[in-house]
Amino acid sequence: MNSHTRKRPLLPALKSRNYRLFFAGQGISLIGSWMTQIATIWLVYDLTKSPIMLGFVGFSSQIPSFFLAPFGGVFVDRFSRYRTIIGTQLLSMIQSLMLALLAFTGVIQIWHIIGLSLFQGFINAFDAPARQAFVPELVEQRDDLANAIAINSTMFNGARLIGPAIGGLLIASIGTAYCFLIDGLSYIAVIFALLAMKVKPWRITVIDTNPLQRIKEGFEYAFGFPPIRVILLLSALVSLMGMQYTVLVPIFAEEILKGGAQTLGFLMAASGVGALSGGIYLATRQTVVGLGRLIALAPAILGIGLIAFSLSRFLPFSLLAMLLVGWGTIIQVAGSNTVLQTIVEDDKRGRVMSFFTMSFLGMIPFGNLLGGALAERIGATNTLIIDGIACILGYIFFSRQLPGLRKLVLVIYEQKGILTSAKH
Repeated sequence: MNSHTRKRPLLPALKSRNYRLFFAGQGISLIGSWMTQIATIWLVYDLTKSPIMLGFVGFSSQIPSFFLAPFGGVFVDRFSRYRTIIGTQLLSMIQSLMLALLAFTGVIQIWHIIGLSLFQGFINAFDAPARQAFVPELVEQRDDLANAIAINSTMFNGARLIGPAIGGLLIASIGTAYCFLIDGLSYIAVIFALLAMKVKPWRITVIDTNPLQRIKEGFEYAFGFPPIRVILLLSALVSLMGMQYTVLVPIFAEEILKGGAQTLGFLMAASGVGALSGGIYLATRQTVVGLGRLIALAPAILGIGLIAFSLSRFLPFSLLAMLLVGWGTIIQVAGSNTVLQTIVEDDKRGRVMSFFTMSFLGMIPFGNLLGGALAERIGATNTLIIDGIACILGYIFFSRQLPGLRKLVLVIYEQKGILTSAKH
């Protein structure tokens, strides 16, 4: 029996020890992060009752990613990704414990939340490209990379399912401060997992060009190659329009569906279930070939989910719509990430992943601000209908580009031997 006919394990990335450690540590910490996210939006709405304030806090937590991610990408291409992640996790731990301290002492005000959200955004601008670019170093075999990225997305969305559900129950029973405290303590698991890894020493490359020149090179490479350019543009559209629901959900939970923190937890958990099922589907796919069609279809599913959710006045139907929203979001984001990581040149990986961070995380703050402002003027329902239509238009645009992009990507797959292994 030759190696090609031997069946690959279902989740081959988990064969790598470093990846297993990364998976365990991140899994625990991400549950804490999602609890903090739901506790923050609930606390903001509780303090202000203002849709625009919800949008503004969402904006402040993400805006540093937009401006600093390209520098984060250059940094990640030059310095040890492993050490960078240890540093960002320590800083994130301090940020969560500060929130917990302010909430426990009862002195927390909206400007504290905005300031600490900005600080977390600054950390994320370096953490996100470092974490994305670090994944290929964690797997022992190149073939397992697509599986590792899909498992990452599944883990992220498993946490997104569990975190808000636990968060909603904790807020309703003992208050938001405990969510922040548990999140702060959960970073200990990540830091221990990282320190337990056996990582190859980072090779320092001597580069004469300045950071701005390196960003320019990365930009020309990313936007000069149509498949990367179109994926980044579609991700930007989905993030700008399709993710506004995350800051508007408290309005639907409290005013439209007449519920409370628990209802908010259920709605966020429902989008997490959709995302988790999408992530599991991607993790069990044997090859990256054919992902383009899914990346095109995902915004349409997301758009239909948003329109259905905005029109629903019945909780079970709202939960069903949120399943579609979660599924569409994860297939678009994780599918795009997988294709980019597969086709990008190694020496430009950090910079391209920083542009992906910009197009995904970096556009969310503008969407949050726009969503909050629109909801204040035309209501949360109409805002989400507009968002849904925009996502469906994105699907139409990407689908038309697909045949031409496919030809360019298949050439790279051929060079990397992916088509040959996909046939076996």
